[in-house]
Amino acid sequence: MNSPSEVSRPLGSTGLRCHPLGFGCYRIADGNAEHQAALQDYLQRGGNLIDTSANYTDGQSEILVGRVLKTHPRDRAIVVTKGGYVQGQNMRLAQSQTFPEVVKYGEGIWHCIHPEFLETQISFSSQRLQLDTIDVFLLHNPEYFLSHQAHHKPLEADDHDEFYRRIGQAFRFLEEQVRRGRIRWYGVSSNNFGLSPSKPERTSVARCLAEAERLTPEHHFRVIQLPMNLYESGGALIKGDSSETVLEFCQRRGIGVLVNRPLNAFANDRLIRLADFARPGETAPGKNELAALLNPLRLHEQTLSDGLGVPSMAGRGAGLSDMLGQVVPQVSSVDHWEQVVGRHVIAPLQQWIEENGRVHGNNVFWGSWLQEFFPLLHATFEEIERFVQAQQQSGSDAVRTRLYEAGYPKSSESLSQIALRLLSSLNGLSCVLVGMRRTSYVQDAFQCLGSPSLNALPVFEKFQKLLS
Repeated sequence: MNSPSEVSRPLGSTGLRCHPLGFGCYRIADGNAEHQAALQDYLQRGGNLIDTSANYTDGQSEILVGRVLKTHPRDRAIVVTKGGYVQGQNMRLAQSQTFPEVVKYGEGIWHCIHPEFLETQISFSSQRLQLDTIDVFLLHNPEYFLSHQAHHKPLEADDHDEFYRRIGQAFRFLEEQVRRGRIRWYGVSSNNFGLSPSKPERTSVARCLAEAERLTPEHHFRVIQLPMNLYESGGALIKGDSSETVLEFCQRRGIGVLVNRPLNAFANDRLIRLADFARPGETAPGKNELAALLNPLRLHEQTLSDGLGVPSMAGRGAGLSDMLGQVVPQVSSVDHWEQVVGRHVIAPLQQWIEENGRVHGNNVFWGSWLQEFFPLLHATFEEIERFVQAQQQSGSDAVRTRLYEAGYPKSSESLSQIALRLLSSLNGLSCVLVGMRRTSYVQDAFQCLGSPSLNALPVFEKFQKLLS
């Protein structure tokens, strides 16, 4: 495998050099030993770009990054964070302190890029990250303004003019933060950069750059971020500003490009996970395998019935294992499972434990049973996650087949490695941000670095044609 210095590439014209794979912190939280180990493993392997945000796990992501970086040489890490979302503790702040130009998009989710709000965000992020200077600060999905406007009326030129006025106002503030030494560079993270020019909510890198150039020729707008993957490849394929793609425009103008969601594609209103969940071509486990993985839990529930004379999940007509046997086959993905388990499994389970605790709380058998139950439940949930993942392998096999038809050379690489290799091979792309919450994810991602160079653009183009 190549050394870190051999694979690093320029982050636009910032003067910084970044690893082609960045550590995405969307679901990273302080206090999680597995997340901390994964970040440390990433850094030990030579990775140097960490992407987080004020709203990722409500600030806990930044806290973990700050904790890990205290034991890491500061000059060997590029820290990117973002601000703009008004959620969680920021929502409480906004409700107690009035900020101008808040976009009240929906219940529990507002947005703001006004300087008065951004001032608080840079302060809080610096404290959580334990950094005097943030390397890159990005406006986080400012297109919420356009989406909010579009809910009420068709978007017009005046709406876009107001959007870029707000961008320019934020840039003016961020230039001042550069002068104060609080940040080094700034930019915009937008999900809409790669959209077709015909889409009303499309955001333009060229117009953002024009706002920065209007302030000063020596501006520090040097980084953008957008989603890109096999299915959502507009940033590499769709001609927009100056008849160039986003990647072409940014490469010509010295703007670094970070790509998020490389393995989570949205197509036809559904999520497609670009990864393997079992051996390619392997038959997915069925009812018998599900019953077998639930059997230890079922047997443990029976000991409670035998020992105390009360059925598990009393008053609900079925034990937990029976409930899981009914719920799991209806789950379509791991993300769907994570949504279902909290509301339909854990919530009623907690209520059942509280009810029985009031009755049997002083019973030694009940305490002993619970002590064995919780580790067993955790292990069962991990097995269920693997079971659910395995159901998706046929979809991964179909993606791999289409990639081979598009000209990707047949190999033993995992689907995630193929997806990352293709993206990291695109000209003009600085860094692919990968969610690596586990050390196994770090190991899998880094495997793509040892592959030979690849002309990726024709594969993306052919893959898109095969989808249509």
